[in-house]
Amino acid sequence: MTDVVVVGSLNMDLVARVARAPVAGETVSGESFETFPGGKGANQAVAAARLGAQVAMVGRVGRDPFGRTLVALLAAEGVDVRGVSDDGEGPTGVALIVVERDGGNRIVVVPGANGGLRPGDVEASVRAGLWEGARVLLLQLEVPGETVVRAAEIARGRGMLVLLDPAPAPPRAGGLAPEVARLLKAADAVLPNQLEAEALTGIAVPGPGAAGPAARALRSLGPRTAVVKLGGDGVFVDVEGEIWHEPALAVDVVDTTAAGDAFAGALAARLAAGDGWRRAVAYANRAAALSVTRPGAQPSMPRRHELEG
Repeated sequence: MTDVVVVGSLNMDLVARVARAPVAGETVSGESFETFPGGKGANQAVAAARLGAQVAMVGRVGRDPFGRTLVALLAAEGVDVRGVSDDGEGPTGVALIVVERDGGNRIVVVPGANGGLRPGDVEASVRAGLWEGARVLLLQLEVPGETVVRAAEIARGRGMLVLLDPAPAPPRAGGLAPEVARLLKAADAVLPNQLEAEALTGIAVPGPGAAGPAARALRSLGPRTAVVKLGGDGVFVDVEGEIWHEPALAVDVVDTTAAGDAFAGALAARLAAGDGWRRAVAYANRAAALSVTRPGAQPSMPRRHELEG
């Protein structure tokens, strides 16, 4: 039986640490280089699994060492990886990440095999029984839009809660893309950061005081719930008009990479366990805060005893 299904990306993160990121045309010396398992989908799957949820992952990797490593590491975390297929044409996705001393980051994602995930792969995972008993579907935008929409439609038909982390931010030139608009209508909750909220609504969100109009605008696009992630300012929540601000916890920031994924995975785990929104958001906020105190994407995802001990 499954609690949470994640349909999304798997990447290998190539991380360089620098005092500060270079500007255009500039070369700077790096302080260190490491590789970490990543990809927003896989990160969120690990986050939910480490916090006690039974998780099934649907995604695609290349037929290469990065792909084999990513699948093995997910399986070691207890994630059901029967829905992760290998692609005989494209390489495993990678993310090129520059992390500054203050923990801020800049990321370039090369999708690779993630771009080959198709609606048929999602349908095959349903036929294989990976969705049995699942209460929550967790989605992002690092795989093709048609695939994400199909997953949301299947989940709604099964009575599941659909959570959308709309990252990377969709382009808005000329209005929302039709697939993004369809996806928002199929989602129960949308979990953008400030830039993503602005991309979806056209409303800038410089801080908590400006988050209300963006959250209302997000809800007008279809979701009943909008959770706007504000980084060091916490999160702003609008659940069917019930509004509150969850302040950030004071921590020593090492690396903000995948903090939003820690939040999303923890939120999905607690909602699948039956928590209400206030309790689940507070728990997810603690998970995100803990994640930024250590380096890497999946390695930084907290474990249950760390939040509940």
